[in-house]
Amino acid sequence: MRVVFVSLLLIAVNVRAQSSAMADSLYATGNYTQAINTYAKLGNTASKLQIARAYNVIGNYDKAITQYEAVVAKNTEMQIAQFELGKLYLKTKRYDDGRKLFTSLVSKNKTNPEYFYYQGEAFNQLEQFSSSLVAYKKAINIDSTHLRSLFQLGKYFVVKQENIQALKYIEKGLEFYPDDVSLINLQALAYYNNNNYEMARPLFERLLELGEKKEHIYTKLGDCYTKEWEFEKAKKSYRTLLEMDPENDHAYFSLGGVYIKMKALDSAEMNYKKAIEVQDPILDMEYMALAHLARERKELKTALDYYQLAYDENPDNIFAYYSVCTVADQYYKDPKVRLEYYENFRMQFKKKHPFFSETVNKRIRELKEEIHFADN
Repeated sequence: MRVVFVSLLLIAVNVRAQSSAMADSLYATGNYTQAINTYAKLGNTASKLQIARAYNVIGNYDKAITQYEAVVAKNTEMQIAQFELGKLYLKTKRYDDGRKLFTSLVSKNKTNPEYFYYQGEAFNQLEQFSSSLVAYKKAINIDSTHLRSLFQLGKYFVVKQENIQALKYIEKGLEFYPDDVSLINLQALAYYNNNNYEMARPLFERLLELGEKKEHIYTKLGDCYTKEWEFEKAKKSYRTLLEMDPENDHAYFSLGGVYIKMKALDSAEMNYKKAIEVQDPILDMEYMALAHLARERKELKTALDYYQLAYDENPDNIFAYYSVCTVADQYYKDPKVRLEYYENFRMQFKKKHPFFSETVNKRIRELKEEIHFADN
């Protein structure tokens, strides 16, 4: 009987091993539904974990979470199941559940940078930014090459425009991954946001070399060329942008600015008008640009009309109406007409802008004196 029992046990073990191997083969070849059915017959912890993974892969996240939670409940020290469940919580936007799980994991294992990174991700999604920064920094302290944590820290400080801090983490990442496009992009933005176009330009150029032919790169590269007075390169960047998006108003507007600097006023006007044509926005900036163009040409009445259009388009644009006043002051001979514009400004904006209000009040006093002496 002992021999029979051992024989039956060996047969059962062999059958189970074959079933497990079959299930693993089905899983590995992407036949997930059949793999789930085969794993279900085994009923052990490893097979239950594989079922959770299979549901996760096919996108049935609710069943995957239920299965993971069952595994974790019975195997409280099984970190791999907790780790995968935590990532799935984040994926399904259950951020607080993810935070709790990763906080538990880092308390169990303080040497795993991935646990701290995902804890940081959970805090980040919950907008607990100071806690997320602490977690990312702990991940880097454990593994100085942890790219995703370096990226998140660099990104945070770029957004906050704390460029020295941002570059510290970005450059640390680039020491290990010199061609990482995400880090190069952050580095370029850090310099660009700090108006350091000379440093930003070669980085945007490098991104193009690495195949990152994206609209925002051509936009900012064109801006860098414009700031450095490399007008032909700037035009090429903006025209490439227009090939990608013929309705890109920023490209037309920027081309207009390049042509103004080149004193090609007709081309500037054409591009500013095209910028207006292709968009349906508040157009005050485009009208302001056309007004500036008209002033360059000494066409004061046209400038006055465009400034008025800019103000009509956006009544909160205090500079637009201030410009209406100053151009009217140049254009009209009658001091009473000029005074009316300034008094309208004072009535409309009162003390919303100290510099403009002070200048307007001063000009009103001067015009009133001029009118007084003229009447006498």
